[in-house]
Amino acid sequence: QVQLVESGGGLVQAGGSLRLSCAASGRTFSRNVMGWFRQAPGKEREFVAGIRWSDGSTLYADSVKGRFTISRDNAKNAVTLQMNSLKPEDTAVYYCAARRWVLSSSGYDYWGQGTQVTVSS
Repeated sequence: QVQLVESGGGLVQAGGSLRLSCAASGRTFSRNVMGWFRQAPGKEREFVAGIRWSDGSTLYADSVKGRFTISRDNAKNAVTLQMNSLKPEDTAVYYCAARRWVLSSSGYDYWGQGTQVTVSS
């Protein structure tokens, strides 16, 4: 099994920054790829960013390109999401997720419990 624990959410004003972290443990081969998703009230969960542990390749949703950065810390088994220039529409519960092998915006098998991010206007 894989365990994912998010931290770092909170309240920030528009234009501000937040940094989310996801601590991963468990079967390494089941979490070769890590991702961040978000779900706003009344909306479906959507892909935000993904990263492959082996080579650091990344993938971003168009809505966050240039503002968000996903990175990994191999020593800490953690993945972070640096969010800059935040907008009110970024308000959502953010989830860390993991899957095998393929860097993709879908097909994730393991999920954290989520952390709330609220951006005030």
